[in-house]
Amino acid sequence: MNLSARLLTDLQLPVVVGQVLRDHDLPGELLTLEVTESSIMNDPTRATAICAALRALAVRLAIADYGTGYSALSYLCRLHADELKIDKSFISKLTARDPSGHGAADHGESVIVRSTIDLGRSLGMSVVAEGVEDDEVWQLLTGLGCDLIQGYVLTPPLLAPAFDAWLELWEHAARRSTRLMPPPPRTEEMSPAC
Repeated sequence: MNLSARLLTDLQLPVVVGQVLRDHDLPGELLTLEVTESSIMNDPTRATAICAALRALAVRLAIADYGTGYSALSYLCRLHADELKIDKSFISKLTARDPSGHGAADHGESVIVRSTIDLGRSLGMSVVAEGVEDDEVWQLLTGLGCDLIQGYVLTPPLLAPAFDAWLELWEHAARRSTRLMPPPPRTEEMSPAC
C-alpha cells in the first residue's frame, strides 16, 4: 500500500494502522507500506519516527522510487526498511543495447542499478526493480542479483477479479516450469491505467 507524503507526517498513522490490524486479526508482517524517497525527505525526522512506530507493529516498509530524490544514506539506514525499489527511470534505460549487442548502451545507468542492488542487499533489504517491460531486462536484473521485479513484463495493472484469474494461470505455469510466463488474461476487467 502506497503512503502519501501527507500520511507520512501524520503521527496518528501508526495508531490507525495498529487498530486496523487488530480489527482484522492480522499480523503486521502481512502489510507492506510503500514510501517514496522524496516523501521521507519532506520531514525526515518525523518520517523516521513514524516509520519506527510502524516497524514496531511488524509492518513491512518499502522505499520506492529510490535514486530519484536527494536522500541521505543515513536515513536509508535508520528506516530499517524491508525493500528498496529501484525507480523505473533507471530500469528503462537498461533496454538500450550498443550496436555490437554487448551490454547496456548507457553504462552509467547499469552501474547505478548494480550499485543500488548491492547497497540494498548489504543493508539486509530485498531489492525490487520497478517498470520492467521486457524479458531481456528481467534476465539482466536476475544476473545482477535483483530479488524481485514489477512491471508490464509480468502483466499490466489488473482489477481484482482479473488478477485472481491471472494468478491462477501463473501458479499453474510455475508448477510446470521455473521460467514460463503465462500471458495475462484478456478480459474486460483489465484496468486501462493505474
